[in-house]
Amino acid sequence: MAKKEGNTAPNFVKKIGEKERQKLKSLRKNKESVWSGLGMFGMVGWSIAVPTLLGIMLGIWLDKSKPQSFSWTLTFLGVGLFIGCLIAWFWVSKEDKEMNKNNQDE
Repeated sequence: MAKKEGNTAPNFVKKIGEKERQKLKSLRKNKESVWSGLGMFGMVGWSIAVPTLLGIMLGIWLDKSKPQSFSWTLTFLGVGLFIGCLIAWFWVSKEDKEMNKNNQDE
């Protein structure tokens, strides 16, 4: 009976240790996912909005100073939106790679 108790105690401690690590990992992951999700949402929004607004401002200035048969404002709205989407796409893909790398390391 002493041998049986000796074998179960280390197994019990090992199982408790594994459960504790799983719970701690889950808690860290949940905290990171909420805050990183909100941060990513804001970052994506700003990375699209700022170049779009800058493009609109440049287009308005060009429409007033160098009028053409087409609208500079609409042209640079599209250019700013395209650049903003590229910035957001690169940023999100970079963050995704880092998150996947961190998950693999744990």
